[in-house]
Amino acid sequence: MANDDNSAPRPPLRTNRHLTFWLIAAMLFLGLVWLLNDILLPFVVGAAIAFFLNPLADRLAQTGMGRTAASALIIIVAALTLVLLLILLGPLVADQLRQLAEKLPGDIKRLLVLVEGFGRAWLGGRYDEIQASFERGLAGMAQSWTTSMGWAVQQVWDRGLALVNLLSLVLITPVVAFYLLADWPRVVSRIDDALPRDHAPTIRALAGEINDAIAAFVRGQGTICLILAVIYSVGLSLIGLRYALLIGLAVGLMSFVPVIGGALGLLLAGGVAIAQGWPDLMLLIKVVALFAATSVVDSGLLSPRIVGPRVGLHPVWLIFAVLAFGSLFGLVGVLIAVPVAAAIAVLVRFAVRLYLESEVYRGTPPPPGNEGPAA
Repeated sequence: MANDDNSAPRPPLRTNRHLTFWLIAAMLFLGLVWLLNDILLPFVVGAAIAFFLNPLADRLAQTGMGRTAASALIIIVAALTLVLLLILLGPLVADQLRQLAEKLPGDIKRLLVLVEGFGRAWLGGRYDEIQASFERGLAGMAQSWTTSMGWAVQQVWDRGLALVNLLSLVLITPVVAFYLLADWPRVVSRIDDALPRDHAPTIRALAGEINDAIAAFVRGQGTICLILAVIYSVGLSLIGLRYALLIGLAVGLMSFVPVIGGALGLLLAGGVAIAQGWPDLMLLIKVVALFAATSVVDSGLLSPRIVGPRVGLHPVWLIFAVLAFGSLFGLVGVLIAVPVAAAIAVLVRFAVRLYLESEVYRGTPPPPGNEGPAA
């Protein structure tokens, strides 16, 4: 009996070895990303483009077109579309940036006068004291901001321009996107062949859930961002708001984080409307009406049809992921934050399912023959 006990398998030790291996592999991968984050931007952007366009390449390949030809056609059409948009929108954006640089100081002064008037009306004699404290705080923030900006510029310059090198982004990203798009099935097949055989079915199931979540959010929310950018740019231009194109593009980009992006966009557009139209509030009312109507269309039509219910990413979790990964890995971290957050959310839900099915949650079952009070 003793020999039988000694020769019995020990799954916990084996599980611990597997867990240790994957933890070390994950730490090495994160360390490598942290070390190389200065040069990863074109590769991350290229991988994101390939992931976004992969379903289109699959459909073209199914029609009989070769995968390489389909990938080349998609990249060429996407590049030409981007160039066309830059030609059409570039002058408008440059003109509105010039207007912003000219009129922003006057708009800020007008807003400060309005804030001072409301403050004196509400706070009375305490306003001067509060204003003095506020100005001291602003002076300290300005000094800190100047120091921080100088440090940030120096860091970017000292670490090289790879992070913001437009030339590398323009030249390398399409090449990376093309090769990844052309080799996507082979890459997936190689990864599948490298999976540990004992856990391959579970990993495939989790990978499918992660892919569904990332695809639904990145492709779906990215499409919604483009639609909202067009709606806000056109709508704000029609109601006569200054910098309408800049604000529309900014709101569309910020809408990648649901709810929060729209709220920040409303504050931005509302502040410009007040500075432009005060004391007439009609422009502000039009801005609020536009944002309210667009929010209803987004929540009632666009998000349910385009994104769907499969994402399961809370806005607070998205904000935390973007800030955390941005702090750790810079711009590359901001770009990978959403996919990593989606993957972590799937793994957390899987861990919760395992916990709910385990004896830790259900309790240890009674031994045979001792299952109730009668026994």
